[in-house]
Order: sequence, then C-alpha cells, then structure tokens
Amino acid sequence: MPSMHEYDAETEALARAILEQAQARIAKPVPLDHSVPPEVLDERAGRTITEGGIGWKEALRIWSEVLAPSTISIDHPAFLAYIPGAPTKASILFDLAISASSTYAGTWLEGGGAVWAENQALRWIADLAGFPEGAGGCFVSGGTNGNLSALVAARRTAAERRGGRPHRWAIACADTAHSSVASAANVMDVDVLLAETGEGGQLTGEALRAAISDERDADRLFAVVASAGSTNAGVVDELSGLADVAADLGVWLHVDGAYGGAALAAPSVRHLFDGIERADSFIVDPHKWLFAPFDACALLYRDPALARAAHVQQASYLESLNLLGEWNPSDYAYHLTRRARGLPLWFSLATSGTEAYRDAVETVLTLAREAAEEIRGTPGLELVIEPDLSVLLFRRDGWSGDDYEAWWRRVLEDQIAFVQPTTWRGERVARLCFVNPRTTIEHVRAILATLR
Repeated sequence: MPSMHEYDAETEALARAILEQAQARIAKPVPLDHSVPPEVLDERAGRTITEGGIGWKEALRIWSEVLAPSTISIDHPAFLAYIPGAPTKASILFDLAISASSTYAGTWLEGGGAVWAENQALRWIADLAGFPEGAGGCFVSGGTNGNLSALVAARRTAAERRGGRPHRWAIACADTAHSSVASAANVMDVDVLLAETGEGGQLTGEALRAAISDERDADRLFAVVASAGSTNAGVVDELSGLADVAADLGVWLHVDGAYGGAALAAPSVRHLFDGIERADSFIVDPHKWLFAPFDACALLYRDPALARAAHVQQASYLESLNLLGEWNPSDYAYHLTRRARGLPLWFSLATSGTEAYRDAVETVLTLAREAAEEIRGTPGLELVIEPDLSVLLFRRDGWSGDDYEAWWRRVLEDQIAFVQPTTWRGERVARLCFVNPRTTIEHVRAILATLR
C-alpha cells in the first residue's frame, strides 16, 4: 500500500483538486455563510476520523459542502464584526507556497532566507513608527502573544535596572485596553493599574499620572501600555503624553497597535500616532488591517537586545545557535518553534509596493468617514463618539440590549452582513469595524436600513 508520504497518482489528483478549490475561493466572490450548532455538524458530516480513513474525495466533499459553509467568511466585505480581515490575493497564494515548503523560521541557521524576508517587512513597519535603525523583532501568532512577550521583556529590563524586584510588580493601562493586556498580567502574576479615559475613550498623560499618583504604585510600575487604535472603539491614546510619563518614571512604554497600527501607513491620520516613535515596543497584526492571512503579529523593539535577554532559551541542543550570534526570531518572544508567518506580508509588499498599502488603508478610512455621515443623516441613529480610525459606535433610539442581539442575528440570517453590538460606558450599542477595501457604502446602507 502506498505511504501517505509518497506522491502518487492519487496525490496528484488531490493536489489538483485542492489547487482548483483554492483558486476558486480567491477568484470568486465569497458567500458570507454562518455558523451552526455542533449537533447539526455531527449529523451532516458524520464520523470523519476512522481507522482506515474515508479517503480524500469524501473528506474534501465534507469540507466543501458541510464545514466550509458553516464557517463565516472573515474576508467578506460585509463582515464588519470584531476585527475583520482582508488578505491580498498575493499574500494568500504565497501562504500556500510557504505551507507547502515546510519552512521553519525560528532560527537563522534553519530559515535564514525566510527570516531575512520577514525582517524586510518588519523594517517597513519600524520605519512607519519612526523606530531607530537598530530596532527589530519578529512575527508572532497574534496580539495576545505580542503583548505578553513585550511585557515579559519590560519586566526583566526593570528588574535588571533596579537591581531587584518589588513585592508585586504592576503595569498601567487604560480602562479601554484590549483584554489581552489583562490576560498577560494574569499570566505574569502582576497587577494592573487602570487609568480612566475621557468621554472620547482616549487615555491621556494627565489621566495616567492620576492613576499612579501613589508613590507605592509608581515604585512597582514597570510598564505603561498604550492603545494605538483600541479594539472596541478604534481610539488612539495620547501617545506623546504617555511617553512623557513613562520617561519621567523610567518605565517601559509598550504600544498595542494590533488593529489600529496599520493606519501609520495613512498620511491622513498619521498625526494621531505622534509619540509612538518613543515607545520601547510596539505591535501590529498584519492579519487585520495590513491585508495578510491568519495569523501574524509584528512585534518590534526599540532595543532588541533587551528582548533577547528576556527570551533567549538556553539548552545543550541550542548551544550552536546561541554561539553563532545571528538573528534568531525565537529569541524575541515567548516561543521557540515558529512558522514563517511574516512571509505572506513580505511577498505582498514586494509584489504591490508600499504605496498600494497606503492607498488601501486610506480607502478604508474614507469609507469609515462616509459611513459616519450616513449614520448622522439617518433618523433614529446617533454616533456615540467621533471616530479616530475605522470603528464606528452608534446607537438606535429606543433599543435595548435584547434589540441589538436580535438585530445582528437577523442580519446574519438574511446574509446581509455579520455585525456585532458592543458595550460603551455601560450602554449596549451597535458597532461596525472596517478594514476591507472591498467594502462599499452600499454595504453600509444595507445594514443601516435594517435598523429603521
């Protein structure tokens, strides 16, 4: 019997079928689709893992006819919930090539070519943020990993500089910070000092100082976390003011730009990020608004040596790697094994150029502004806050939380869009998030029509 590792006639047929399906997926408009309960999939798909296997034709049929339609298409132009994705065609196709290549990119020794290309993409992002020439980092799985890895580096740096550790470490962030910041603090067993944001949701330097006015809090603080485009409302914190506070206290400034950092490429809003060049670390997720496939978070450090000191792993089987002194991405985050998740972004950037990325981000920002005007002009609807970037929060007069819940389910069932409500200052409101350049104002109008 042929081994499943051999390339035979059956494998050739499977390859053609997979490539045909992949080509159709990226060439044709995709359906929005929707999820279904697990018991429905149990019935429709049946048992798929068996001793003898069900064969690739049946497995592919089940995926195509049952499982894929039960998976919402995040790259659909009417997917406006959470943070959508919109990978370029070039990035998707190159992701196929990378997956077929079994590329390991944890170390230079094993993946030098891949690491070199990833570093080219990281350099572009570093330049957008105004980071110095020596800045660097790596790609990790997502913002949660990026935030955790940066804060681990920040804590070790603080301990080294202070010559010891307090009874309890602490970080400071806004009450609107992404949930992964609290998650990282929980993993690290450190406290979180929450600073209140104003009506517009922005954390200012003044508010941060008020939150850490207690000298005991200041003594145990090792990092300030700022948002460069908060996930819930797309608000950019007062980065320059927060940088001043961090500098005065001698603590690490980390900027979470997982969603909004992509807007650094857009001249129309670049001023909102003034001060980011003073950060010690910064993240942005290419799988969000930089048009790469899942999953990728660019993690950058002003001084990568500080991160390496925190993350490099020591073991007898790694001794050669650590002696070579080459750039090993595994040294800059909480990971060792890693795929070359930055390569699809690199390939797309190399293919289309950075101006195309600038224009795509600006297209999304323009749409968000047009959508805001549509909301202002629709009776019964009201913007909750003025948008900084491409997230819109708005309310429908007279609606309760149950109304918003029924609304999004109805809109998805009718395949108009996938949207999600959120909570702002204790109030349930509607939320739209734009990152896909293929989303049009007609998509927005169709959604708003369901609120009348």
